[in-house]
Amino acid sequence: MGKLRTFVVVFTIAAGLVPALVGQVKNFVPVTDQMLANPSPDDWLMFSRTYDAQRFSPLNQVNKQTVNQLGLAWSRGIGQGTTETIPTVYKGVMYVNVPGGAIDALDATNGDLIWEYQRPAPNAGGGRGDAAAAGARGGRGGAQQSASAAYSQARSKTLAIYDDMIFYTAPDSYVIAIDARTGKLRWESKVDQRGHTSGPIVVDGKVLSGGTCNGGRVNCYISAHDAKTGKELWRFYTTQAPGEPPGPDTWAGAPVDRRTASTWALPGSYDPVRKLVYWGIANPTPNTRAARHGGDAFAIPLTAPADLYSNSTVALDPATGKLKWYYQHLPGDDWDEDINEERTLIRTAVSPDPKFVKWINPGIQRGQVRDISINVGEGGGIWALDRDNGQFLWAEPFPFDTANFIISDIDVKTGIAHINNELIVAKPGERHTVCSFNTRSWWPTAYHPGKNSLYIPYIDNCLDETSAAPASDGKPATPERRVGTPRPGADPNNLNGLAKVNMSSGEIQRWVLGKVPSTGAVLATAGDVVFFGDLNRRFRAFDADNGKVLWETILGGTISSSTITYAVNGRQYIAVIAGDNLAAPGLIAGTMGPVKVDITPPRGANSVYVFALPQKR
Repeated sequence: MGKLRTFVVVFTIAAGLVPALVGQVKNFVPVTDQMLANPSPDDWLMFSRTYDAQRFSPLNQVNKQTVNQLGLAWSRGIGQGTTETIPTVYKGVMYVNVPGGAIDALDATNGDLIWEYQRPAPNAGGGRGDAAAAGARGGRGGAQQSASAAYSQARSKTLAIYDDMIFYTAPDSYVIAIDARTGKLRWESKVDQRGHTSGPIVVDGKVLSGGTCNGGRVNCYISAHDAKTGKELWRFYTTQAPGEPPGPDTWAGAPVDRRTASTWALPGSYDPVRKLVYWGIANPTPNTRAARHGGDAFAIPLTAPADLYSNSTVALDPATGKLKWYYQHLPGDDWDEDINEERTLIRTAVSPDPKFVKWINPGIQRGQVRDISINVGEGGGIWALDRDNGQFLWAEPFPFDTANFIISDIDVKTGIAHINNELIVAKPGERHTVCSFNTRSWWPTAYHPGKNSLYIPYIDNCLDETSAAPASDGKPATPERRVGTPRPGADPNNLNGLAKVNMSSGEIQRWVLGKVPSTGAVLATAGDVVFFGDLNRRFRAFDADNGKVLWETILGGTISSSTITYAVNGRQYIAVIAGDNLAAPGLIAGTMGPVKVDITPPRGANSVYVFALPQKR
């Protein structure tokens, strides 16, 4: 790679003189479609490295024999606020979202700042300040201090890179392109997402993104923008409108301005051969069926389809945004059980074993090698679908099979799921324990092709939910109550785990990790080492075969998603971000229930930590 150079300049803003680091990445080579489809093992070009969302790295310098020699290569604080991001690394430069609506370009060998782009915060009138078209600026001094509270909670989970631009879903609901060399703004395009917490991917020169939404169908969509110009090319609305396919109105006449189902978690996956993007969509809102349908929890069916396209996988043509197929995992959700995390694309012999898998399509040819999509829901469950047409192949309750699981049955011939109607909170003040709940979320899984195994972080946690009740008989009205609680019968000292799941047979091997939950991403490597960390600041390397802990270190904050690996000049690095995220306090309080946990997450300890083997001298 070319040398990284940093220049110091001084510029004047209204608040006074502020020193700024403004540099430039030298000898930048534009990123092509071919690079995205087949990236160098040295780079980490998207949230899970490759379009298939496997989070597997071919690098093997760090392996079972050497991992215990890992030491800190560098670390860098990234400021206070929320961080749920996964960095991008290209030719020795790390691009990372930092709290406050900023993007930093860092020398990936030592953490030195090359440039910083600071997104201008909205002014008091709700518009954007007169620095709206500002380019690179350093030290988030005045700009950071004036950032709105929303900006301190900005939590876009990933960046994208293509050509000579970095793409960012900004907290003011713009998709923006930043010059990867200098950090200067290239273009911006307004979207109506009411918050961009997910992140983009680039497919065939189009920037695809989704986000949170409220206010109904009008701002619940996945969109595509031209990577060169920012022009919007298409939208796919994530809720069905009356009269739209696949047939009758699955929302039972609910007002269109109440139909919401967002894409707030991770972006979609892409199959370059089939030219299909697979995107996960979250739960419908309001949370309960009764609240969405005029007090009648049974206005919609108990079987799919119901409230489309909530809790579904949708396969879209990235050229047009047209729907090719969908599969609904949970029809008419009643409990806010998002199933919108990553879809992992793999090729495997499909031989689900009835000893391990509950629901198996009898029509599949056992042992046939197929291209499939695998996903694991926030509310639990593992689903395997055919990538061509969404055909149901098999599904398994996860992390455990329980009578309180969100799905009571699946028609194995058709794949049509049946919500567990015994757990629906149909009446005011009704209470149920629903499993699972936040068993995993945006923190992604990893797949090791050499082991044909998916490594899934889980928390043995359920939802204790009581529906809202109006005032009556002298009793005051009570709001909806939602509290995380350990699964009935769970071992309170072993609630957190990492599951190794065989993708052919469905067999689950659980590595029990104690009672401390996690919001950390999983990373699998060709060195047969799996990296994973928890909210107690422990970052570990596991043997990919048996889960033995091979290395451990303690960071300055709680692990927040993020774990990646890359190489520069022949040296492999392991990177992780420790910091504040919105899920951590709730998981610690809700998951533990009556169990006392000796853990107080440090606040404001946001830092990038990068590890490597000792350099040979």
